[in-house]
Amino acid sequence: MRWSAGGQQPLRLFAVLAAAAGLAALLLVPAAGGAADDMGQSRLAAGHNAAGGGAPNSGQAFGGVAAVGALFSETSGQLGTHFCTATVVHSPHGDLAVTAAHCLSGTPGPIAFVPGYANGQQPFGIWQVTRVYTDKAWQSAQDPDHDVAFLRVSAASDGTRIEDVTGAEQLGTSWAAPALVNVIGYPNSTDQPVLCANWTRSFSPTQLEFDCDGYTNGTSGGPFLAGLSGAAGQGTVIGVIGGYQQGGDTPEVSYSAVFGAAVAVLFETAQADG
Repeated sequence: MRWSAGGQQPLRLFAVLAAAAGLAALLLVPAAGGAADDMGQSRLAAGHNAAGGGAPNSGQAFGGVAAVGALFSETSGQLGTHFCTATVVHSPHGDLAVTAAHCLSGTPGPIAFVPGYANGQQPFGIWQVTRVYTDKAWQSAQDPDHDVAFLRVSAASDGTRIEDVTGAEQLGTSWAAPALVNVIGYPNSTDQPVLCANWTRSFSPTQLEFDCDGYTNGTSGGPFLAGLSGAAGQGTVIGVIGGYQQGGDTPEVSYSAVFGAAVAVLFETAQADG
């Protein structure tokens, strides 16, 4: 279980526009054992296990990326604690993010999304979540194979959409394991995200497994980013921490529901509703 009970408080949220409009995340696939800078300041995680097996790597704290952020509670106009992770995904209206459905279960109030959050800073603003989209199979039985949610966030006061500020990752469905991914998550015990690169494995026909230590409570919803481009800094979200055991019962092993036809249909529904 990778989310914090901090998301279960009554809340009132707002959205503000970041000053650094138009910036996009620059995320590089790390070489084995190496590190690189993100936007000149963020350290990437250590290298992947090229064989897809062996002992887990360990997620490393870094300075964050624009399109990935933390979901927060808010009380009396102030941010509370962050409790899950979400990612801006490309959509026609530029206002959608993806996370795990279990992050929103039992959350009675609104939610704030803070992309690029690190060390108490909100470089791309604070955005209000206005609607949540989940599959009927999740709504009726919390089926772990449908532990995916899309979030609509409100525009800034001047009409600017979040994707214009942060950039966005693509959404990918039907990616087969093994796939090399970078996984980002926000542990609720720290104000910095962690990142690790490794190959996914097929845990079951409907679940992916990702082995890397350090993914504790709060990392739920963190993206499995595949196909990253060092030049453009763009990748594809092929999963989010969730699914089996709501993402995993130990920090060393994480899971994601396989993104297939049902996720594609849910994404189409969210886009059409914009």
